[in-house]
Amino acid sequence: MYGDILAEVGNVFLGSRLKRLAERLQADAGRIVLSEGFDFSPSQFTLLAAIDRYGPLTVGQAVDVMGLSQPAITRSMAGLAGQGLIETAIAARDRRQRVMRLTHLGVETFGRARAAIWPRMDAAIAGLCEGLQGSLLEQIAQVETALARIPLDRRFAGQGLEIVDYTPELAPYFHSINREWIEAMFAMEDADRETLENPDEKVIAPGGTIVFVQASGLGIVGTCALLKSGENSFELTKMGVLESARGRKAGEFLLAHMIDRARKMGVATLYLLTNTKCASAIHLYEKAGFRHDAQIMERYGKRYERCNVAMRFPL
Repeated sequence: MYGDILAEVGNVFLGSRLKRLAERLQADAGRIVLSEGFDFSPSQFTLLAAIDRYGPLTVGQAVDVMGLSQPAITRSMAGLAGQGLIETAIAARDRRQRVMRLTHLGVETFGRARAAIWPRMDAAIAGLCEGLQGSLLEQIAQVETALARIPLDRRFAGQGLEIVDYTPELAPYFHSINREWIEAMFAMEDADRETLENPDEKVIAPGGTIVFVQASGLGIVGTCALLKSGENSFELTKMGVLESARGRKAGEFLLAHMIDRARKMGVATLYLLTNTKCASAIHLYEKAGFRHDAQIMERYGKRYERCNVAMRFPL
């Protein structure tokens, strides 16, 4: 059985381990930038930030400010110039040099990107690093473990969102949020009514759990349950997000939390039952790691008349 050579050797490969961690963070950051609708890489984003902060820069000055190689700066410059975000001009102080500066489009685009990404990214990184203890190597290991559990892009998506555990007072939200999406796409079945009208008896008492996601400014906007269906087997069920919260990535945040909750509960079999009409939800499940499973369909699929898709998460 192979392990992690960089972690096992320790101090000897510290540089390689830090590079691996940096590449992981850069990859996650790239997905974040694209998910927010901006077509540039993290390194290009950094160059925009440097020019915005310090004013027009030569390539050499950008190398000093960013600590990157000249070829890397030149590639970023070419990409941003191709999008019309920066332009080159003769330097005011030395006409032999050319400087990079933001175009009007660059100023506007960077302003939107900074407002959309920076505060939430700062909070996501702060949450990732919160509570680190021990030596540098121990702290690196803690960050790696945290990223493996919840990647940076999922942490970013969850900023402004908060998980709230079930209490009987919140039962009406569990009912109304799920009834909204079920009746919009299908019809309420007996299995739905039993669970939604008796959450304490049908979900909590047998050893399951219900959680809610709360969005700043909107209150409770989504919910999900882990319903015990056998010895250490749980159905991820009754996951719904209000239409008013679409675009906040509350569903992705909620799903990541439920997978993590299932791991902490020691769940052996985690599965879900759905329908091909829920195409966007199925895409979300697949992205999170769920896989279509014929055995789950055969064993549990008859629970709902509408069920024609069964998926299992590899815990």
